[in-house]
Amino acid sequence: MTTSTSASRATSKRPAKPAYRCSECGWTTAKWVGRCGECQEWGTVTEEAAASAGPRTAAVAPTRNPARPIGEIDVETARATPTGVAEFDRVLGGGLVPGAVVLLAGEPGVGKSTLLLKVASNVAAGVSDKAASPDDATGPAPRPRTVLYVTGEESAGQVRLRAERVGALAPGLLLAAETDLATVLGHIEATDPALLVVDSVQTIASAQVDGSPGGVSQVREVAAALIAAAKERDLPVILVGHVTKDGSVAGPRTLEHLVDVVCQFEGDRHSRLRLVRAIKNRYGPTDEVGCFDLSETGIVGLADPSGLFMSHAGAGAPGTFITVTLEGRRPLALEIQSLVVPSSLTNPRRTTSGVDSSRLAMILAVMHRHAGVRLVDQDVYVSTIGGARVTEPAADLAIALATFSAREDQVMPPGTIAIGEVGLAGDIRPVSGLDRRLGEAARLGFTRAVVPRGSTPKPPAGMTVLPAQHLGEAVELARGGHLPPQQERTRFDE
Repeated sequence: MTTSTSASRATSKRPAKPAYRCSECGWTTAKWVGRCGECQEWGTVTEEAAASAGPRTAAVAPTRNPARPIGEIDVETARATPTGVAEFDRVLGGGLVPGAVVLLAGEPGVGKSTLLLKVASNVAAGVSDKAASPDDATGPAPRPRTVLYVTGEESAGQVRLRAERVGALAPGLLLAAETDLATVLGHIEATDPALLVVDSVQTIASAQVDGSPGGVSQVREVAAALIAAAKERDLPVILVGHVTKDGSVAGPRTLEHLVDVVCQFEGDRHSRLRLVRAIKNRYGPTDEVGCFDLSETGIVGLADPSGLFMSHAGAGAPGTFITVTLEGRRPLALEIQSLVVPSSLTNPRRTTSGVDSSRLAMILAVMHRHAGVRLVDQDVYVSTIGGARVTEPAADLAIALATFSAREDQVMPPGTIAIGEVGLAGDIRPVSGLDRRLGEAARLGFTRAVVPRGSTPKPPAGMTVLPAQHLGEAVELARGGHLPPQQERTRFDE
């Protein structure tokens, strides 16, 4: 009994084993390994000091911010303030909340710095890119404020040149080229800004923490210090973040948990269209999308981006059809173009741009089996306009009708759109948000819509809804033909 008790005491007094942590992703292990088991990087696992036993934080009496009844909390200080860029405010849920920390991530060259420079300039000048209207006059008018823009990737002169090019010069916009965390915190103390922009969080480092800038320990320390300053001063902060090869936010996963809002900046390098969507938002929705047009003269919000996805030159040509997709809650009209030509190859080509190739192969197989459209000896090319990407199955019917139009060299009646998912049995399945899609189509001047049978939204004024249950029916309705009486379209008179 005594021996076992002594052994247990000796075991309890053993020092904790040192932990090893990956400097890239933060993965920990009890022993050293040459390759990280999480991110599969070589030579990134290093030893870190063991944590001391026992509690390290003692309780103290709250003196600065004592607990108060929830009904006595002032909510006016937590109202969102517009940034001056309407499309960015749409994603944020109305603007920046005092003390909120926003992380904006995106690929290199997508336009993150240009967008935030425009936001900083508008906030500093107290202007907005949204036309004033009586409905918008619900709050105080914007006023000039002090904005601190910290750049760690470029020199101050380089940022000044870009600001001149995009028209983002404002007297209240202060620029600091710094990479030291202590100096950045000193700038905040000296300037007391109304908005802080850090470009980027991976370039800032603290001398009190080991590791290179952008490492797990450095990013964690920098983010924690900036978040503490934001909460203490009710200072909204926007952090620019890098992304990895797979498009996720670089750095430790805890960075996304610490911040209040995580936004993803997306866009094709060969297209002018840029999309900003919220992945996480504590103050607003996560299904809103902001659309921007990036050009040599700067970045401009697009309140009506449907024109980028439609080509007026292709109107009245075979192989074109219009559909309406949903980006979050936002309907966007999109033109699908298809080209079908005879093939001399054993395996005909199936080439896509902006459309999933496997989805196209499935639609072509359904057309061959259930609509009698022979495409096994034809090369099929399907593309979208404006660099848009089709990610939802609601565009299946438009792809099928555009391909049929190209195969038969037949022009579809003008003013017609198609919305619906094509099943493997040739049936047309309902899709979500059909009422918003039809409303956007009616606003753009379309008068006929081929939709799945069973969807019963009330059509907008001036629009005829043509329900189809099968792909063959959809083809006949789209080309302006007539069905037998038992298959006539349902009328929405109620």
